[in-house]
Order: sequence, then C-alpha cells, then structure tokens
Amino acid sequence: MEGLTILDLQTRMAHGELTARQLAEYYLDRIERIDRNGPRLNAVIELNPQALEIAEALDEERRLGKTRGPLHGICIMLKDNIDTADQMSTTAGSLALEGHIARRDAFLVAQLRRAGVVLLGKTNLSEWANFRSTHSSSGWSSRGGQTRNPYALDRTPCGSSSGSAVAVAADLCTAAVGTETDGSIVCPSHINGIVGLKPTLGMVSRAGVIPIAHSQDTAGPMARNVTDAALLLGGMIGMDERDPATQASQGKSLNDYRPFLQAGALRGARIGVARDYFGFDSRVDRVIEACLDAMKAAGAELIDPVKVVGESKLSKHEVEVLLYEFKHDLNAYLAEAGALAKVHSLQEVIRFNDTNRQQVMPYFGQERMLLAQRKGGLNTKKYQQALEKAKRLAQLGIDRPMQEHRLDAIVAPTGGPAWLVDLVNGDNYSGGGFSGPAAVAGYPHITIPAGYVFGLPVGISFFASAWQDATLLRLAYAFEQTIQVRRPPQFLPTVDLSAPEVN
Repeated sequence: MEGLTILDLQTRMAHGELTARQLAEYYLDRIERIDRNGPRLNAVIELNPQALEIAEALDEERRLGKTRGPLHGICIMLKDNIDTADQMSTTAGSLALEGHIARRDAFLVAQLRRAGVVLLGKTNLSEWANFRSTHSSSGWSSRGGQTRNPYALDRTPCGSSSGSAVAVAADLCTAAVGTETDGSIVCPSHINGIVGLKPTLGMVSRAGVIPIAHSQDTAGPMARNVTDAALLLGGMIGMDERDPATQASQGKSLNDYRPFLQAGALRGARIGVARDYFGFDSRVDRVIEACLDAMKAAGAELIDPVKVVGESKLSKHEVEVLLYEFKHDLNAYLAEAGALAKVHSLQEVIRFNDTNRQQVMPYFGQERMLLAQRKGGLNTKKYQQALEKAKRLAQLGIDRPMQEHRLDAIVAPTGGPAWLVDLVNGDNYSGGGFSGPAAVAGYPHITIPAGYVFGLPVGISFFASAWQDATLLRLAYAFEQTIQVRRPPQFLPTVDLSAPEVN
C-alpha cells in the first residue's frame, strides 16, 4: 500500500479489497517501525487512541452503503497546534501545554470528521510554530524532540510544519494538515519532496488553531501529489462564525476541486517568472530552468522576467506585525482555553520556560517571545502603520505584475536543498527562496516537487492573487503530470554524494 493515493485507496475500499481499519493498522505499523524505531524520524508526537475505533465505524458505514465522499476512511495527521476535542492533547510542541485537551474541535477538524477522515494522530513541529527563538532548529520541540529529514537523516526537515511534511513523505499517513504564517507549509513541503498548499487567507478557518498572527495564519493541506492536496483542501474549507475572515470565501471556495485537475491546463497559460528569486544557488537554478522548459513544451507562455516585491522590503514591517499579533492572539487563545491549560498568557508561558529552562530551552531561548511581550495592543499606531505598509507592499507586489502581464500565475524556486541540523547555531536560511510576499499578502501559494540536488528535494512555487487557489491547483496538477519527478525517501544517514549533483 506504500505511496497509494486517496483515489487509489478509495477504489480498493469500494471493491472490498481494503478497509479503513486495515489502512490505519498499516500506518500504525509503519509509524512504529520507521518513526519510533529504525530511522527514528520523530515526526509523530502523539497517536490517536481512538483511531481504530473511528476506522471501524467508518467501515460499518460503508458496509451499510453510506460513504461520505473521497476522504471516507482516509488516514490524516494534524499538526500539533490544531485543537481536537478527544483524547489527544494540543500543545504546539511545548511542555507548557503538555496534557492540554481542547474544549472543542478546531473548525477544520470538525469539517474533516464530517468528511469521514480517520484522525491518526498529531505531528511534531517547530515549537510554538517557530515563534519562540531567533536561532531555533526547525522541527525541534521540547515535547517532541528533533524531527529528521527522511531523505538524509542529518538534514533539516524545515519548519514549522516539519512533522506533517515528514509523515507524508515517509508514508506514515495518506496526507496531513500543516499551518503557515510565513513559509511553514511550503518550506517543509519542498524540502521533504511533497506538495504543500498555503491557501488564500480566509479559505480555511483558523478557529481552534494555536496562533501566531491573524493577519497571516492559515492551515493548509500537505500531500504526496496535487490531487490528494486538492481533496484534503475541499474537506477542510467552509465559512465559520468563529473566524470572520472566512466570510470572504463565500462563492470563492469549493468542496471538490477535482474538475480543475486537467493534465493539459498548461497549454495557453500565461506564467510569470520571478527572476529576482533565482540566483542563490546555481544547482537550484538548473532544476528550475528544466521545469520552465517543461512548461514551455507543455504549451505555457512564459513572461520572463516579471518583477515581484522583494523579501527585504517586507521583512521589517512583517516582523513588527507578527510580534504585536502574537502577543494579542496567543493571549486570546489561552484565555479561551481557561482552566484546561496550565498557562493562561504569553507572560505565563515565558515564566514557565524560565522555570523549566533545562527541559524547555537546552539549545536556544525565547527571544521572540520576550520581544512580543514588550509590545502594546493592536490599537498602537506603530502596529497599525506596519500592518498597512506590509499588506500594501505585498499585495501590490503580486497584483501589479499579475494584472500588467495578464498572468495566470507566477513561479519561483521555493528554496534550496536541506541544510544540516544545527542545535548550536540554529537554522541556516542563507539559501534564499520564495514565501514572504504570498504569506504577508494572504495570497495562495503551492509548492510542487521540481527535482533533486544530490538526492535532496527541491520545489517550485506557483503563486497568484487572492482566491486563485483553484487556478494554482489546476496549473500545479498539469505541471506535476508533465514532469513526474517525485521519488520516495530512502532514509539515508547523510547525503549520498555519488548521486547526481542535479536531477
């Protein structure tokens, strides 16, 4: 069953060749062998003790002639910052929230339960979604330890949705849900050789997701192929009164994106090339150039180059916004959790970390939390000015070239190959790549496997203006069918330098 798609699995279940329980047992066995023993990936932070019971109930529904849709009986993992009102805790990887059981499901979880998924467990992440320290190691949390890259175990899985990406890449589940503020879906997806979609802000409700910043946060699907990502997205979306941003999705979101998945969709498509995001690694450039050639051969018209706002113009304003919103939004989440959580504010989290420094901060500190705690409220003029500048720069920086050149999408390298895990110095993001403008703008962004550098995956990004999620899925699917480069990881201890430098 290794590597089977959602539609493959549905076909087998419809023909009586497979049950949801058997599928769950297959994944639980792989988790025991690969994640907890063997290579020890450390992607799964907690298993759902009710998973087999849920699977059996869904099997019974199928026997009675009822199926809920394409996700019926499919085993999904959730990042451990997404609330589930069951026997699993929600902790953002922090010992400060160890044992915290949510009052109710996140809206996206409730939607997935209705769609018939089996919630197999929670995945590890960069603690507090990588908003604790300025020199953290992606995929490390005080509760879950260090997640490892399945393509080379000494390399980073990137973050913060590290465990979700690794679990999907290593076939520990069929698909997973991650969250992104800036890069936290697309970076781990491209570095672990999978598809990751950051939807338009408001497409997926954030209610019940431990926050960083409401102006940028969103959950999104992570899968081994575009079809599975599209199916998972369709099961997550919906308008939610607990998240006013979802009201804007009315008439713009769909429960089934399969009609958009057309193999010939690149023919006649106008695609801009964001050249300013190239040039940080000649090997990555060669991979992406091969992708551009494949798009042209498939009938796409490339507008090369197009000018997109640079990360450096955004970063100062973005960081200011995130610090203000993190304090406000985390305090609101913890206040709603009430007595169910043992910390009730950012200040109490900081105090807990200091008191338990040896367990919580053995490698890096909490500099970002300290900076956020010093900020005022959201009525502060400095915050409001930074938010206005960041949004204007990011949105115009994408909308202007899209409109000027009548583009369907813009492409850029998602990033470079995975760097070595370094608990002393933290992450090495010197490689470059694309995420900031789409993240700050709240616009959709999908990454798809593009090729390999010494066996390490490299992704290509497609992004566009607001609510163009279906268009991105359409183009990404056609591109994926054109190149078909993804191959499963081999759990090598380190990079195989005998592998081709670029392929």
